[in-house]
Amino acid sequence: SRASAVKTFSIGFDKVTHDESKYAESVARHLNTDHTTLHISEENLVAVIPELADLYDEPFADSSQIPTFLVSKLAREHVTVALTGDGGDEVFGGYTRYAVGHLLDRAMRAPALLRRAASKVLSAPPASFWDITAALIGGPVRLAGDKATKLARILRKQDFAEAYVSLTSSFDDPSEILQLDRHPNWQRQIYSQLDGLGSIHRMMATDTLTYMADDILTKVDRASMGVSLETRVPLLDHRLFEFSWRLPLEMHSRNRVGKRVLRSLVNRHLPQEIMDRPKMGFAIPLADWLRTRLRDWAEDLLDPSAIESNGLNSAPIMRLWKEHLSGKQHHQHALWTTLMFLDWERRWR
Repeated sequence: SRASAVKTFSIGFDKVTHDESKYAESVARHLNTDHTTLHISEENLVAVIPELADLYDEPFADSSQIPTFLVSKLAREHVTVALTGDGGDEVFGGYTRYAVGHLLDRAMRAPALLRRAASKVLSAPPASFWDITAALIGGPVRLAGDKATKLARILRKQDFAEAYVSLTSSFDDPSEILQLDRHPNWQRQIYSQLDGLGSIHRMMATDTLTYMADDILTKVDRASMGVSLETRVPLLDHRLFEFSWRLPLEMHSRNRVGKRVLRSLVNRHLPQEIMDRPKMGFAIPLADWLRTRLRDWAEDLLDPSAIESNGLNSAPIMRLWKEHLSGKQHHQHALWTTLMFLDWERRWR
């Protein structure tokens, strides 16, 4: 009966490129869940931003915090406890960087001169050029401009470890914006201490100790607790975690396909066309917003004197802001990180 069915929740966005609600509804139909979708306007999403400094209590800058809060709010109208799928990527090798890790490893072994040349080719055109080119060549490739920018940045690094840290960082060089002699890069330090593992396992372990704990789990915990929803994370059961780490790497990621163990289980219940969709994440159209509806809010916070008084160097940050506004490159992640810090500082000063 519907009364005893598992309840599932998703939200949909106005922007079609960021809306996965129809796919969530398709999964719900196949699994016969009691599904609720809330369609949210950009105005509803933007209205959450003034609440973030209160909700998170500390500087926190993963922009998916906005839809996470809203889907938690939706779920709390129906239930008091919810299960999340967090941890699946770190434990079962789901991130794209694991799937392409072998290719990246080989690319970083190429001569530095060749890598720098390739980096210049990728970064010379504006990011929008790659978005348009990808669409013309073979249909829309999501975030092609962002991916080209990120690849250009990676190819400038010295080795695979530096490339990995760059992949998971908002800034190309965090020490450039900090008023410190040297940036204490915890990810690099942890990664370097895991020399008994292969490169992909080292990424998975480092992500578990840093990105998962400090971003993913914090994001969901604060967003859900902000609406009095309790969330539990079954994929992080210690027995499942230990089992996963006993599996060979090929059972996690092979032939550019990640989470192979989980996929084989879910394939028993869902058709292949649902499983073959590319990974999207809980993204919002932040790059566009910063140039339009969030521009005044951002420029109010990006006051050079306020930036400097908070231990940051204003010149590189303002350069990123101007480049972003011009459309030459997309710097929304670095700018959001800065803006969330400045907004938190203003709220709690």
